[in-house]
Amino acid sequence: MVVLILGSGGREHALAWKISQSDKLTKLFVGPGNAGTSQVADNVSLDAGNFKAVASFCLDNEVNILIPGSEAPLVDGIVDYFEGHSELNHIYIFGPNKACAELEGSKEFAKVFMQDANIPTAAYRSFGPDTIEEAYDFLADLNPPYVLKADGLAAGKGVVILDEIEEAKATLRDMLLDEKFGNAGARVVIEEFLDGIEFSVFAITDGENYALLPEAKDYKRIGEGDTGLNTGGMGAVSPVPFVDATLMEKVRSRIVQPTFDQLRKRDMKYVGFVFFGLISVNGDPFVIEYNCRMGDPETEVVIPRLKSDLLELVALSRNNRLNEASIRFDQRSCTTVFAVSGGYPGSYPKGKMMNIPQLDDVMYFHAGTKSEGNDVLTSGGRVIAASAFGENMSDALRSSYSGVEAVQFEGKYFRRDIGQDLMANNGNS
Repeated sequence: MVVLILGSGGREHALAWKISQSDKLTKLFVGPGNAGTSQVADNVSLDAGNFKAVASFCLDNEVNILIPGSEAPLVDGIVDYFEGHSELNHIYIFGPNKACAELEGSKEFAKVFMQDANIPTAAYRSFGPDTIEEAYDFLADLNPPYVLKADGLAAGKGVVILDEIEEAKATLRDMLLDEKFGNAGARVVIEEFLDGIEFSVFAITDGENYALLPEAKDYKRIGEGDTGLNTGGMGAVSPVPFVDATLMEKVRSRIVQPTFDQLRKRDMKYVGFVFFGLISVNGDPFVIEYNCRMGDPETEVVIPRLKSDLLELVALSRNNRLNEASIRFDQRSCTTVFAVSGGYPGSYPKGKMMNIPQLDDVMYFHAGTKSEGNDVLTSGGRVIAASAFGENMSDALRSSYSGVEAVQFEGKYFRRDIGQDLMANNGNS
């Protein structure tokens, strides 16, 4: 099989790394890719948003399977584009169509979907510029902190949590009237704050059958102790110590199964990955958000734990045969720690020379890197992730930190407390 993965981050490198190991693979392309994906695939200059160019490449290179890594092309309808052109129908896109991708593309749509399915989530209301006074009244009825979410895609920056009501009102004005997040903030969802601990659950589905992948927990804030600005993710761990069999059964019965039941009820054939962003509140799970793709940096710990052939799972899903698959996981802990550019998530320099060692116990997944001749340079804020296995989380983190410390580039920064909160609460997990 000839496969094209769209994207250039750590998630896409992890997917390419895994698929490159499949006996069923004939040729693997990543567009546009990064310095890491070039080690396991052929990088090609493609813009995931240019569907015509992607389609031409697929036809010219006899691509059988297309895997969009990020949400934007899915929300924008790349599946619908291919399905709408007869000459492209033979190319299988492993991802949801535009209607299904609205679970991530619109916070309001996702909330209504959950409400209809009786899926536990925070109480909310949605507002536009013409109802901003009602939004102020709704804020006044809530207890702080105040959670404001841009309805559309905002590159992971559309969620704001504030402690002061006047600051919340000012931010709401920025979003609705001053277009702080552009069209993504044309409507804003305001919801109650849920006090708990977050984690992520992932499913793979062929539209009829689904299977759960290992759970994970990521760390979004730039500063240690979960302080400072949100980032794309500074690290992740899998499995998650507090996610025991009891909690997972609640997740399956109250959230995952009702989600797929509601998709069927609405006649929505969802294909691909489903990301359930969850929070445990006193042992009960609630949905924070859906994503229509794998998370990043969670992919960098979940995919290494998958012992089954990922390409085989994707191929089986094409014919609604995912239920025939044997899905096996590595029972060891896997952790990842991201090295980022100094100044991130604000402004940061690019083009810094990198030195990346070869370590037997570390898997490096590139994100913001590029190749220039034989050199590897930084090209983004989140630069490279050091993933590692261990018999427990502590051992895995020890290797991850050895890996991230060994990477050299000017201005490198990383959090030194990934997973420490879990170990403090659960012992040496």
